[in-house]
Amino acid sequence: MTLNGYKKALDRIPEGVFVFDDRLRVKFTNAAFRRAFSDTAKRNGTLAQALACGESGKCGEGKNCEYCAFLRIMRAAIAEKAEKSETIHTSVKRSGHTDKISVRIRILPMDKNGKLFLGLTDGTYQTEMEREMLTAQRMQQRLLPAGKSMGGVPYAYMYIPCFGVGGDLPDVYELNGQTYGVLADVSGKGISAGMLSAFVKAGFDRKQPDLAKAVTALNTKFNELNQDERSYITVAAVRIDETERLLRYISAGHNAPILLKNSLGINEIEAPAPPVSNWMPDFIYRENSLPFEKGDLLVLLTDGVTECMNAKGELFGIERAESVLLQSRGAEDFIGKLKTALTVFSGGKFSDDITAIAFDL
Repeated sequence: MTLNGYKKALDRIPEGVFVFDDRLRVKFTNAAFRRAFSDTAKRNGTLAQALACGESGKCGEGKNCEYCAFLRIMRAAIAEKAEKSETIHTSVKRSGHTDKISVRIRILPMDKNGKLFLGLTDGTYQTEMEREMLTAQRMQQRLLPAGKSMGGVPYAYMYIPCFGVGGDLPDVYELNGQTYGVLADVSGKGISAGMLSAFVKAGFDRKQPDLAKAVTALNTKFNELNQDERSYITVAAVRIDETERLLRYISAGHNAPILLKNSLGINEIEAPAPPVSNWMPDFIYRENSLPFEKGDLLVLLTDGVTECMNAKGELFGIERAESVLLQSRGAEDFIGKLKTALTVFSGGKFSDDITAIAFDL
């Protein structure tokens, strides 16, 4: 087999492979190593380039080099001209907490003179998957609402995915001078749920003023995906018409009702309709309407809020959410207090995505 043949073969294995000399110059890295650590390792260069540690200049001379586990084990292998191995640990932040992942490094001399060394990394595939998760998380963050006001209506929201990528999708936008709020909750969690939430973002017609037609069209598009019966999307959507002081809304399979706080207390706005799914592919959704007054507070919740569980197995429930709403002065105040209440109740451990949007009417 030719040298290029060996390189192609090494590029096909899922674990990381790199070759370096006794001057710590990287001579070769396979595809798995490059994906996991740095694209700059495609070129021959220093270890710092290969590992993308952020240092400039000669490998081993940077201010953080002494903390580099790769460098320590490589130096030991060069000094003793012998096989060395070590397990290093790295941290990846996900959903507000930090996960630890491990990579085992094994260094083998390639010749009797100790001029070339072979490095093997077990756990590179896991590292690569974690980085892909972080990339997906950043992409999903870009789908979230950006501001604190839309169409003159102040709003606030909370989005806490239980994994790096979530299945909830809050959206706020303006059309024809009216403010729209949409809260979708897809079945499942993690990457698959994140992909389905991206479908909702692309498939929901923001140019359609009628919410019922928009959700009906989304249902039609969903059925074209040919998902199994375990896949579905619940949707709560509102259209705020400040000119007529009228709230138009639709709730498609959403567990938690839409809440409206006014001078008389709290209204739980319920309008039963099936979720977006293939259960009833030809279902026609309809808008409902409700007048509102100045100073009212409108809230959309996912079931991650009401079904948040504490250590005793108790659910947070709609009653606790309503209690927080009654004590809140506005949208931002409600979201802040709700987040605190959920964190205290659950001890900060969420088993489902937590999402809520609140509007100051």
